[in-house]
Amino acid sequence: MKITPLEIRQKSFERTLRGYDKDEVNAFLQTLSQEWERTLDECKEMRIKLEATEKEVNKLREVESSLFKTLKTAEDTGANVIEQANKTAELILREHQLNADAILHEAKTKAKNTIEEAEMSSRQMLAEMEDRLKTLGQHYKNLELHKENLLGDLKRIANETIDRVERAKTREFDPDQHLAMAKRETKKSLFPNAEVEAELTKPEAATPAPPAAPLPEPAKPSMAEVMKTQRSFFDEIQ
Repeated sequence: MKITPLEIRQKSFERTLRGYDKDEVNAFLQTLSQEWERTLDECKEMRIKLEATEKEVNKLREVESSLFKTLKTAEDTGANVIEQANKTAELILREHQLNADAILHEAKTKAKNTIEEAEMSSRQMLAEMEDRLKTLGQHYKNLELHKENLLGDLKRIANETIDRVERAKTREFDPDQHLAMAKRETKKSLFPNAEVEAELTKPEAATPAPPAAPLPEPAKPSMAEVMKTQRSFFDEIQ
């Protein structure tokens, strides 16, 4: 039941013989009405404050909702941006990795080809050098053999010449005969197979042929002409 302060002040009680003191009851009712009025005023004030507070709370709730929506949008946008950035970084990294693999493969291929070409060139050069060395060695051996043969022929001719000179001292010296013999020996030393070939090409006859008229003796070959007939070591190399 709702009671107002005015009802409390105007409240009347029935009188009995031995009832409460009227002044004391009125004073109490007056005090009670005043307290009740004050309490109602406080309640009214509190209700006003409550309504204002609820309005503020509603405003704060709206702000909170707006902030939440903004934060949610920012989070979604940030997540999308991060995801897009991660995808872009992954694509860039993959592209760079493919480029690096292609460059590395190309470099390995070029290095392999270069090494193979260098090995092939080195093997070819070594083979050519070995062939060259073998040729030079064979030429050197031939030159040494030719030198030994030439020295042997020179020693033999010198010894024979000395012997003939010694024999000539004891008999009459015939320059023409000695010159003809020297020519024959020189021809033998330069063309050792000439007499064999002459014997093979000589026609057989039943009777000896009459002596032919003496032919002019060939000129004695000079040392320069003799050296021209011999191929040098450097001519064979060329």
